[in-house]
Amino acid sequence: MKTVISQYKQKLKRPEEIAALMECGWVCCSDIALGYPPAIYSAVMNRIQQEADFTVQLHTILDVQPMPCYDERLMGKMGVSWFSGKYARQGVAAGVGDVMPCYYRDMPELFENYIDMDAFCATVSPMDRHGYFSTGCTASNSLAMLKKAEHIFLEVNENMPRSLSGPVIHISQVTALCENNVPLPATEPSEPDAVSQIIGKLIAAEIPDGATIQLGIGGIPEAVGQALKKKHHLGIHTELFTDSMMELIASGAVDNSRKAIHPGRSVATFAYGSQNMYDFVNDNPAIEILPVDYVNNPLVIAEHSDFISVNSALEVDFWGQVCAESVGNRHISGTGGQSDYVRGARLSPGGKSFIAFPSTAINGKVSRIKPTLTQGAVVTTSKNDVDRIVTEYGIAEMRGKTLSERTRALIAIAHPDFREALKTEARKMKILS
Repeated sequence: MKTVISQYKQKLKRPEEIAALMECGWVCCSDIALGYPPAIYSAVMNRIQQEADFTVQLHTILDVQPMPCYDERLMGKMGVSWFSGKYARQGVAAGVGDVMPCYYRDMPELFENYIDMDAFCATVSPMDRHGYFSTGCTASNSLAMLKKAEHIFLEVNENMPRSLSGPVIHISQVTALCENNVPLPATEPSEPDAVSQIIGKLIAAEIPDGATIQLGIGGIPEAVGQALKKKHHLGIHTELFTDSMMELIASGAVDNSRKAIHPGRSVATFAYGSQNMYDFVNDNPAIEILPVDYVNNPLVIAEHSDFISVNSALEVDFWGQVCAESVGNRHISGTGGQSDYVRGARLSPGGKSFIAFPSTAINGKVSRIKPTLTQGAVVTTSKNDVDRIVTEYGIAEMRGKTLSERTRALIAIAHPDFREALKTEARKMKILS
């Protein structure tokens, strides 16, 4: 029987050799954020550029580093984005990227049942003495991809933290692997601007001691995290584990002691932030990185009393429809987990969900609260699910309110420069008299 070390050595290749193992027309998938294997995919793109008759399709989720599959010089839609960052967004706009509409919680089922997957490609932590690799900061879809893929290609990076709860891959499962010990993509926390700080304090005032929180991506969720440091016995159950959450644990505000499930542990489905936070996650038994179809299941979220969800938006209309993924028909991102947590918080005893954003955009020229969404805008959270809308001017409660009541509440938290125009439009629409 081969030892795990001998198997490792036998399967160790250069990225170019891994790319050479792929066949024309293959579908290759990688998990969210840090799960993307840059050396392998760069080698694949180099092969595409060198061989005119060689093509593959790469499925990506939240690109946090350059992705060659969205290069404007490529012909055809080789990259498929399930939740877009900067590079996928540019690729879609250039016509070389495609988009998969979905809820974050549904991704594993879609990968298993709808995607003809030839290869799972991932960045992982180094192999342990038992022959196992950890998917580290990424657990969202890895299990589903491992079940479905015919081939497994790993990029081993000594900088990837080891998760004690997330998916593991044994060397015997691996088709081939390479080593690439580059720094992980990281972002240092920045001080929220004045508007974000105001919004953060408004939301923090609504969060009781003992609540369990989910904070989305962006400056406002980070500001909420900063404003919660004097709270007590908070819990974390979130899709994204961030630096602000690490700081809440360090401050003593989070101890996860009152959670009905996973007490004493912070639960997330992926982590992204600073290197300091990655070091915190590494080998930490109090951080559980688990699959997204569990973490983002609204029924699982609802098991926590006083669950608080905080997410952002690009614009909201008088009905309370939330757009967080496009500007008109211009693609920005995806639905992600916003709807998962809005629904989970609504089902939670005492739960609240907040959709928060600055009242204006484009340096104050445009109101984010509008009579109707911009033509072509994608609805992320429906009017029937929305709970509370927040700007720097206050909180508008939507649930149990009529269209006219919602409209008045939203106009009251719009920027003062736009309130009269919004009232005029509401009257034209026969919403207000």
